Amino acid sequence: MIDTLRYLLGSAGPSGFGSKSTAEQVTENRADLRFLTAIITGATSGIGAETARVLAKRGARLILPARSVKAAEDAKARIVSECPDSEIIVMALDLSSLNSVRSFVSQFHSLGLPLHLLINNAGKFAHEHAISEDGVEMTFATNYLGHFLLTKLLVKTMAETAKETGVQGRIVNVSSSIHGWFSGDAVSYLALISRNKSHYDATRAYALSKLANVFHTKELARRLQQMGANVTVNCVHPGIVRTRLTREREGLLTDLVFFLASKLLKTIPQAAATTCYVATHPRLSDISGKYFADCNETSTSKLGSNLAEATRLWATSEFMISRGPKAAFDLLKHLEF
Repeated sequence: MIDTLRYLLGSAGPSGFGSKSTAEQVTENRADLRFLTAIITGATSGIGAETARVLAKRGARLILPARSVKAAEDAKARIVSECPDSEIIVMALDLSSLNSVRSFVSQFHSLGLPLHLLINNAGKFAHEHAISEDGVEMTFATNYLGHFLLTKLLVKTMAETAKETGVQGRIVNVSSSIHGWFSGDAVSYLALISRNKSHYDATRAYALSKLANVFHTKELARRLQQMGANVTVNCVHPGIVRTRLTREREGLLTDLVFFLASKLLKTIPQAAATTCYVATHPRLSDISGKYFADCNETSTSKLGSNLAEATRLWATSEFMISRGPKAAFDLLKHLEF
């Protein structure tokens, strides 16, 4: 109850920011980020676009990968119209395709650029059951597995950049509090919905992908520490974004429900705040493997804090990207019997 009231009021937490803080406000002390090169997935609209706009406004060089190059070019044009001196590179990337991820990373490396910041923001909610070209349920493939491979292929560059520049690298995984809605065996459910349409539940599949983002953060933080890499990784819940309510509303009770619901939602600048805070604020130096909401550290679900399950998903993911999802699911089925 107290947490809800604090959220509604926008009360500041230990960080000095709260649910009503905006991306511009949390980066005011980072007015010159010209030393940073950042990759931001899903930056053509919504939270990702606002994150890109604010970081460009602060001077960061941006790489905007997108499935639709035109949409990314449009996003770039909007940013350049506000920030004429911004340096933005648009590249093609379909996160649901492992081949596309590998191609993107190869092209990025050919540019010879440093990499200080990786924001894994892109997300998908597949209402209808769909399978990626690699044989993985589409929501999971886009929200998690593509980002897993992308991060894996870029970590070395980030570690080298940090060593050469002395600037700590940061990885930000955008998850959701909805990760707490998933219960059960994550790997088994992924195999089930990747093979059998009849078991598909869109909300549960989305929750699974967001839980996977949390697991990825926990295990990657441990591995980065073992590597001795000057790179951190943290996970964020951006909040639920305020959208236009279009259905018919009649009566005092209905109006009251909509009014109360609107207070739980965020504007896009508010929703991008936690990502920008975790990506840039000096307070988070050396902080890794944590989960943030409303620009403050908070707790994941009980399952989300299970390090053994995080390690298990990592091993499964490594198998999927090296041997293929079908081989991974076949092995899992064999082990179950």
